[in-house]
Amino acid sequence: MGGGRAADGVRRVGVAERRARLALRHRLTPARRAATPEEVAAHLVALHGSDPAAVYLSVGARLADASVTVRETGRALYEDRSLVRMHGMRHTVFAFPTASAAVVHASTGLVVAARERAALLKDMAKAGAPDAVWLADVEAAALAALERLGEATAAELAREEPRLRERFVYAAGKPYEGIHTVGSRLLKVLGVEGKVVRGRPLGSWTSSQFRWAPAPAHPELDPAGAQAELLRAWLTVCGPATEADLKWWTGWKVSEVRQALAAIGAETVSLEEGTGDEGGPSATGTGFVVAGDAEPVAAPEEPWAALLPALDPTAMGWQSRDWYLPPALRPALFDRSGNIGPTVWWNGRIVGAWAQRADGDLAWRVLTDDEATGRDAEKAIRAEADRLRGWLDGTRVTPRFRTPVEKELAG
Repeated sequence: MGGGRAADGVRRVGVAERRARLALRHRLTPARRAATPEEVAAHLVALHGSDPAAVYLSVGARLADASVTVRETGRALYEDRSLVRMHGMRHTVFAFPTASAAVVHASTGLVVAARERAALLKDMAKAGAPDAVWLADVEAAALAALERLGEATAAELAREEPRLRERFVYAAGKPYEGIHTVGSRLLKVLGVEGKVVRGRPLGSWTSSQFRWAPAPAHPELDPAGAQAELLRAWLTVCGPATEADLKWWTGWKVSEVRQALAAIGAETVSLEEGTGDEGGPSATGTGFVVAGDAEPVAAPEEPWAALLPALDPTAMGWQSRDWYLPPALRPALFDRSGNIGPTVWWNGRIVGAWAQRADGDLAWRVLTDDEATGRDAEKAIRAEADRLRGWLDGTRVTPRFRTPVEKELAG
């Protein structure tokens, strides 16, 4: 599988083995599928939550019984609260196990939270709005109201605390000047600070409009220790990975990544980073795995296919993606901001895209042109499309971030 050891004893991990690790650890083969949404989230560390529907689709792709996806994911998010949707890495909304909230907050949220609060106070001061003391009083009243209500929209909270409706001019005189409300900005800050989280959506599970809910109580952890814990969890699932991958996924400084790698005693490996599909030599680089994880990993016993949603944590797991994503496919699969759309996978690499048409039916297309995606691949992909179509049961899902090929297929 492209392995072996170099003269210096550092193990070389080839593209084939990296794809095997991805398949097994990301629960993408039929034999490795999970029983519950909690199990999926725990194995992947975090599910992208910027698009609420993507959480359900990522879970459904990995459940042994996909028919329970909507019911069981809703239960985990809004009844048992065993999964929580809140800001995390790279100032992005994720869904992750509630037990991980303290680690995510301490490792990635504290710095962003301080920056967001400072920016709000600065913008309010420039606009002549009330000061930090006034804001602190509004915040306390809003949080108390949210505790009483359990869940509430921004508008419902403003009825309880009218000062949330106060407006101020943002960036006066600039081309992007606008009117902000205290409530909209304050709730965003409280979300980054880990004081409030996304609650039930307004409407179905595909809705991007949501209520706010009090964040689950969690201890305040040491940031360095939390960073080591988060990196260990992610590297266990996504290793081997490069330093650049780790910096990108976490949003940390390089110095923080290196400190966390040292804290967990990560092992160094040599990586093949190219696709290895064009017949030429692959690029190589230095990667890291958790201690004891450098030994070879066997490929899955049977070929596999998957239809993963936009922003799926597997497709978005690494910054360097050439080993599972042919570079020629990038323009079709990503939007201008770097968000990946729905993808079709075959044996550990992206080979195409899928979309849902207006009538609810699924359309998919293989975009690669090689012998590896023949009849077996087509049969397996079709079976996965039927599986997804079955549990969607006519529900229309449009990605929040649209890509060229997804829009074409949906049309």
